[in-house]
Amino acid sequence: MESSLTACRACRSENLVTFLPMGDHPPANMFVRPEDRDKPQPAFPLNTQACLDCGLIQVADQIPAGFFEHYLYVPSGAATMHTHFDGLASVLTGLADGGLVVDIGCNDGLMLAAANGKGARTLGIDPARNLAEIAAERGVTVETGYFGPDFAAEMRDKHGPAAVIATSNTLNHIGDLHSFMVGIDRFLADDGVFVVEVPWGKKIVETSQFDNVYHEHVSEMSLRSLVKLAAFFGMDVFDVTKLPVHGGSMRVFFSRKAAGRPIAPIVAEMLADEDAIGMTEAATYAAFAERVEAIKTDLRAELSKLKAEGKVVAGYGAPAKGNTLLNYFDIGPEDIAYLVDKNPLKQGLLSPGKLIPIYGPEKIATDPPDVLLVLAWNFFDEIREQQAAFENAGGRFLVPLPHPHFVPA
Repeated sequence: MESSLTACRACRSENLVTFLPMGDHPPANMFVRPEDRDKPQPAFPLNTQACLDCGLIQVADQIPAGFFEHYLYVPSGAATMHTHFDGLASVLTGLADGGLVVDIGCNDGLMLAAANGKGARTLGIDPARNLAEIAAERGVTVETGYFGPDFAAEMRDKHGPAAVIATSNTLNHIGDLHSFMVGIDRFLADDGVFVVEVPWGKKIVETSQFDNVYHEHVSEMSLRSLVKLAAFFGMDVFDVTKLPVHGGSMRVFFSRKAAGRPIAPIVAEMLADEDAIGMTEAATYAAFAERVEAIKTDLRAELSKLKAEGKVVAGYGAPAKGNTLLNYFDIGPEDIAYLVDKNPLKQGLLSPGKLIPIYGPEKIATDPPDVLLVLAWNFFDEIREQQAAFENAGGRFLVPLPHPHFVPA
């Protein structure tokens, strides 16, 4: 299994630079049961590359076959995502105008349940049977399987063409983007719209979000990478919406060139923004790697100082990005007493690699730390609000990105 790639997943250029080799990591959502703590965990190289022709950031796809068939991430744990997906449901329902709305990687059905409530006709697609069952309880119809050309043709035969196909934080999990797009081409109606939500690569570069890279996030997209990918399939990116979620994301709208949709000015504006920060320049990524090393040094120093002072540190959140940070920065149980996470699927397990125990947030009240390292930093405002009692009692938050800092200072 290759530990790095020779061509860009999106534009197929071979003009690549490896800028942040992070060593061997276990899959970031491969949590460990306590009884398995002494068993060896699979680990794979995490070699971060950038395409100097389109600005895509990528790692080799090394996830074991079948990994997503039982999955532990759900968006429902964050109140922010309920509001976000309600807004997306409104947009998609309007675009579909009574036609079929398909969500690839529908997870626990949060967005499609909202769309159903707005009168949409919907279909979810997801390989995780455990999540499909949760979605079904919300009244969402889900077909379980990995989306690709054959599956797409089967779905079109069964359900008819899709007026809108959406995928939120799923395209960045796809190893073969071109095969995936063949599936989109087969399932999408001639005048249909394909809508992608992913973290925006420009924000990742600007704010040193190295932890967005892990073995499931095999690609971090620039807008240019999506424009170039679309062109292979006779499609345009005709509009984009900037989003605050996940540290800065984008909602990208594709349609067939033949549909003749006008291209909104924001497309050119965002491409120019990417050029302005040098997303196709090797020096940009060398500077990114230097900043990450500085963050590592500073964060480890803060944790060592807290330990020397006899302070207890716990971690808030057990997200995949947090596991990238813990493993790359070599932060383990000797530094972090425990993690808390609102997702009941993770509670009672151990973090991959570092084997830090995970509890529900109530642990903060019953066994209070002095400091909470915020691993789910993309939801910090929500976390701070939830943990007002912790802060009012003198607790402090240590936020690792874009540089380690305490709140309150």
